[in-house]
Amino acid sequence: MPEPTEIDDRIDRASARPFGRRFHLRGRERAMAELRGPRTMRAHAAEIIAERLAPAEPRNDGRQTPYRNHPVFVAQHATATCCRSCLETWHGITKGHRLDREERAYVVEVIGRWIDLELATFGRGRDSDG
Repeated sequence: MPEPTEIDDRIDRASARPFGRRFHLRGRERAMAELRGPRTMRAHAAEIIAERLAPAEPRNDGRQTPYRNHPVFVAQHATATCCRSCLETWHGITKGHRLDREERAYVVEVIGRWIDLELATFGRGRDSDG
């Protein structure tokens, strides 16, 4: 597992992409993350990653991650952990093999850290319309 500062650097690079910059926790997704807390968000991320991203050839790869309705989905797009192509390009995790435990833990940590940073950085006074 990379050091937290390296994970933060990767999050910053992925979030700086024009596509990644569009994503922030707002409205219902923000409320869910605040209410459920970091442990639950990481547990949800682990479940979602195991089902949608971990297989060697995920079903509908490149289109398997919705854009809304869960903080983890928003985080996946912001951090380029939404599909195997993005994982390979932005995080160096190659396609074509089932993600091992360490790779899954890394992806969950990236998602969890982004959610934590997003909640800490953007105050409640922000526009929450989406």
